Amino acid sequence: MIEPRALVAYCDRFLEASRFSDYAPNGLQVEGERPIRRLVSGVTASAALIEAAIAEEADAILVHHGWFWKGESPCLVGMKGRRARMILRAGMSLIAYHLPLDAHPEIGNNVLLGRRLGFVEAEPSALGDGLLWVARLQEPLAPDVFAAFVSDSLGREPLLVGQMPRRIARVAWCTGGGQGHIEQAAELGVDAFLSGEISEQTTHQARELGVCFVAAGHHATERYGAQALGEHLAESFGLRHRFVDIENPA
Repeated sequence: MIEPRALVAYCDRFLEASRFSDYAPNGLQVEGERPIRRLVSGVTASAALIEAAIAEEADAILVHHGWFWKGESPCLVGMKGRRARMILRAGMSLIAYHLPLDAHPEIGNNVLLGRRLGFVEAEPSALGDGLLWVARLQEPLAPDVFAAFVSDSLGREPLLVGQMPRRIARVAWCTGGGQGHIEQAAELGVDAFLSGEISEQTTHQARELGVCFVAAGHHATERYGAQALGEHLAESFGLRHRFVDIENPA
């Protein structure tokens, strides 16, 4: 059992959250009514995840994608109001970590995706504020074979665009909506750059930069950090923890 503010203070230190200028507030987004004994983690603080947490009688929800994003209205009306009422009526806390959970070298989305895909000598590059990682494959693969491997590993068929090399040996990646790092990835001289999403301009960038770009799914590439952080907190503070994966094809 631990108070919400104490748990968040620990997470802030563990994830070095103060290093990041983020698109949403990291840490405690909704303060609940009670200490935390039961914790549910998930990717996004959607109504479906809140319902699952209520069914688990959770005291707090831990997510990668929380609320109050830059550029959005801060008003809790409509869909946002319904979500907020669900959490407040249940007395639960909402805890969210975005970029700090992407970049963490032990339980971050990037390092865990690299492990899942079996990348070798994976490390954050000198570019991208710790969000752009680079590694090599265990053995060079043709682009279509690499795509099939990613599909099998993540349960989602990726999209490949850009220049197709004979073999992919070195890769860079940034999970989720990291397609904007494609120019930095090209500077690293890799054969392929993998991210979650693709934008309209990404196809043209990949062609002109001579990079094979792999869009493997935002949700599919970011299922791992919140779960790993939840497991870490459960072990550290004696909490009951369950990761709930709300299916999302995006």
